Amino acid sequence: MFTKILIVNRGEIACRVIQSCRALGIKTVAIYSEADRDALHTSLADEAYDVGPPRVFESYLNVDKIFAVAKEANVDAIHPGYGFLSENADFVNRCLKENIVFIGPSPETMTIMGDKVSARKHMKAAGVPVMPGTDDPVASAEAAVSFAEEIGYPVMLKAAAGGGGIGMEKAADAEALEKAFHSNQRRATSYFGSGSLYLEKALEAPRHIEVQVIGDQIGNVIHLGERDCSIQRRHQKVIEEAPALGLSEDLLQRLRQAAIQAAESLNYENAGTLEFLVEDDAFYFLEMNTRLQVEHPVTEEVTGVDIVKEQIRVAAGKKLSVDQAQVKRHGHAIETRVYAEDPKTFFPSPGTIEVFHVPEGEQIRLDTGVRAGTEVTPHYDPLLAKVIVSGKDREDAVRNMQKTLNESEIQGLKTNLPFLREVLEHPDFVSSNVTINFVKDHF
Repeated sequence: MFTKILIVNRGEIACRVIQSCRALGIKTVAIYSEADRDALHTSLADEAYDVGPPRVFESYLNVDKIFAVAKEANVDAIHPGYGFLSENADFVNRCLKENIVFIGPSPETMTIMGDKVSARKHMKAAGVPVMPGTDDPVASAEAAVSFAEEIGYPVMLKAAAGGGGIGMEKAADAEALEKAFHSNQRRATSYFGSGSLYLEKALEAPRHIEVQVIGDQIGNVIHLGERDCSIQRRHQKVIEEAPALGLSEDLLQRLRQAAIQAAESLNYENAGTLEFLVEDDAFYFLEMNTRLQVEHPVTEEVTGVDIVKEQIRVAAGKKLSVDQAQVKRHGHAIETRVYAEDPKTFFPSPGTIEVFHVPEGEQIRLDTGVRAGTEVTPHYDPLLAKVIVSGKDREDAVRNMQKTLNESEIQGLKTNLPFLREVLEHPDFVSSNVTINFVKDHF
């Protein structure tokens, strides 16, 4: 087992990884930018190193500086968390060159799944259902319109190198698609360094269902069940829950089998997530995240499996601590993402946290990287905390989350707490009648 792990991330996910490392008796090394000098993750880690100015390219994405820290701290392995360098194949190759274990899948897997067009091709070859769409990037707006007329509107235009809901736009007709093509191409080039776009048929009111998988180096691959991530704003998840209800047992079995099939086709190692759009009795591959997901806690709460511990075990060459038959799910869990953002516009709202209170309780879990006095800057994602609540069933979990959010208080900046409270009280959410259109339709 490793003796010391460098966590190349910040905020709540850095704190989360430190927690599992401590449980395994592994020392931790944190990095921080000048803006994060007093951040919570720096005080929780055994060691912490300054990696540069606030801008991410000068600090959290400063690869040379990160490896200088790794060498100085004499670490065995690097955990990337999510975002930043977590799905960067070049970074993984650098880890291999530096003889440091990367806690995640292989660079080859990342490369295949990192480009959404190559991911579609791979999944089709593996027998996983994919949405009707282009098998290659579309060269022009005219080509996009021509293909859309073949498969019928509405269509979804997507950045091949995209992620996090960026570079996605739905078009209902040729005029909207032509306009979206040029704006999305610029946006994709700006965010991902590639303006490559592809096209898929758009479903009218699907649910966003994902399956958590984990594979070890011995060839074992298991799933930990599914999550419903349909509550989204700007194509980004804001509330997730496990298990996903309202799906037939036959559909669930097919989803889980498709996820295992996909992972096995990649000889997948470590934690990953297969994302699908589900409508009626059909499902379609959306993308694969070759990293830990923000919403992994809901799966941990219903299965009792510490996914971060499994990631570390697998990276150390050990067998998964559970097999498929041992994975049992109990109760229901819901996660709400608390952001420093205007609850009406969802625009980021930086500032200094004056009061930070989330009630404690046996069925309440708080994953956070902030506290009273933390300055939330515009340099990073405005996620403050994840509030995860469990219950004996969904009705119980919803009731517990309503109470928890109503008793939570954050002062000093705007947050989306009022929005989250409204969602939790909405009749359609309470009755589990949700699709990815929920926020657009009701808010």
